[in-house]
Amino acid sequence: MADLVIALAAIFVSAGVLLLVANHFGLSPVPFYIIAGLITGTLGFAQADIVELAQWGIAFLVFVFGIQVNFGDLQSVLRDGETAAVTQLVVVAPIAFGVGFLFGELYGFDAPVRNAIYFAAAATLSSTIVGAGLLKEEIRDNLVHGRLASSIHFFDDLVAIALVLILSVEVFTAEAVTSSIGYGVLFLAAALLIYRHGYPLLIRLAEGFEELILMGSISILIAFIAAAELVGISIVVGAFAAGIAVRSEGAEALGVRNGIESIKDFFVAIFFVTIGALVSIPTVETFVVAAVLIGLVLFVNPFVLLLAFTYEGYDSRTAFLASSNLNQVSEFALVIAIQAWLLGTITDTVFEAIILAAAVTMILTSFAREFKEVIYESVVQRLVGERQTRKIDERSYVPEGLDDHVVVLGYGRQGRRIVETLERLDQPYVVMDNDPVLWDDMRAECRHYVFGDAMSQYPWENARADSARLIISTVDHRPVSETVLDLETDADVILRCRSSREASELLDAGATYVNVPNVLASDQLVDTIEAVFDDETSKAQIKRDHLDRLVTLERYGFTTRFDRQ
Repeated sequence: MADLVIALAAIFVSAGVLLLVANHFGLSPVPFYIIAGLITGTLGFAQADIVELAQWGIAFLVFVFGIQVNFGDLQSVLRDGETAAVTQLVVVAPIAFGVGFLFGELYGFDAPVRNAIYFAAAATLSSTIVGAGLLKEEIRDNLVHGRLASSIHFFDDLVAIALVLILSVEVFTAEAVTSSIGYGVLFLAAALLIYRHGYPLLIRLAEGFEELILMGSISILIAFIAAAELVGISIVVGAFAAGIAVRSEGAEALGVRNGIESIKDFFVAIFFVTIGALVSIPTVETFVVAAVLIGLVLFVNPFVLLLAFTYEGYDSRTAFLASSNLNQVSEFALVIAIQAWLLGTITDTVFEAIILAAAVTMILTSFAREFKEVIYESVVQRLVGERQTRKIDERSYVPEGLDDHVVVLGYGRQGRRIVETLERLDQPYVVMDNDPVLWDDMRAECRHYVFGDAMSQYPWENARADSARLIISTVDHRPVSETVLDLETDADVILRCRSSREASELLDAGATYVNVPNVLASDQLVDTIEAVFDDETSKAQIKRDHLDRLVTLERYGFTTRFDRQ
């Protein structure tokens, strides 16, 4: 226990100092956590203690990911996500297994088949923790590439859990493997049962008391982890099942999300620092194996997924952004490697190569995120361009000859109200969005619509932006706003942003008007206050109007999920 406390102290002291540097320069904290781990690893802590900390850090973060899984949102892209994931599994896994087996034969590994499986798992599965962290804004904003990548993560996690259950048995026999898989199925079944019936009961009994709901959620996590220890399977499997059991949607879950977020950073630091601490000076063999593994993860995996997404009909930009968020070694691959190391079934070369590759890919992914648009425009767009437009055409309806119309970008809260106003004024319009969750609503409720990415040119051609009289963007995303301003059109442009400074810059760049929600909310509040003192409008009428608006938002689902519009 004393050694663990000292290790934790070293972790947080080194991480804290480096985070000051990251914060000062506005950089991602992930590389600095790993660098802190490299420093901590030189202090001579026992590898067993570091491995123990890594398992607990991974377990809690996997629990957080499980909580964030929204089955309703994933369902809209799950088919295409599964198709891409299966393609990745069928193409990349055999290649990686063959490479891993060749390394085993070349370097004389014990149990070359089993080590090849460990190598293939690390090459094929992508990181939920890093990927979800980098995609946090995209997932929150319901951008389709974020949801596609999230669905791949979810599929990979299910595959990884099966591998953890199979490969973590002490004696590799049919009976032991069957028993372990059976326990895993029971855990997931129990999680879904609690998700469907138990958690709603907890919310009702807590009567909206957020601390009780949070405590109940943590109790579910502890119960699943204890059960996993009891039956002899990885605690990470129990943590993932516990996350699935906890509901993340609904206003009642907001306190749980906030409470979990408040302690997540603690385990984020433990996870990434321990990964860095496990990295050792590589031998020539380890360096070669790690280099090949890094190549498979950074280039082969995303390329296969890019082809799969474009085959499914997604535009090249969406396909690239989704696939480029799936190029890190998975934490589940680390769980598999750690379990194998504890059992003595993985060679030191493969184990150290997986750890090194995980650290390198997580660092590179964090830095490369800043250059995705540049990479897409300079490389991918030139190769693929705007050729893949089938899904856009299939999910769009704009009649020939439409002109002098309004293009409404985004069919969220603001977009719907704008469309209602245009309908009342009998003004022709086209709605553009790329959120598959909203496509059915667009098709049923809008006269004309285009399903596509606003950062690509082809959807704007479909929406006939060149002949529009007005373009209204409800999307608070600077690159989208700049794309709208760069369109070759004489239409007036109304944009949205978060700050007055950005609004001034967009107005100088050519926007006709910029919607700053905080300013508008203040103006609306002032109008409401004046109406309260105005004898012409009764307080009862103000209350009825406000309740009607809240009911409308609830009907559209915007009071219970994050929405960008």
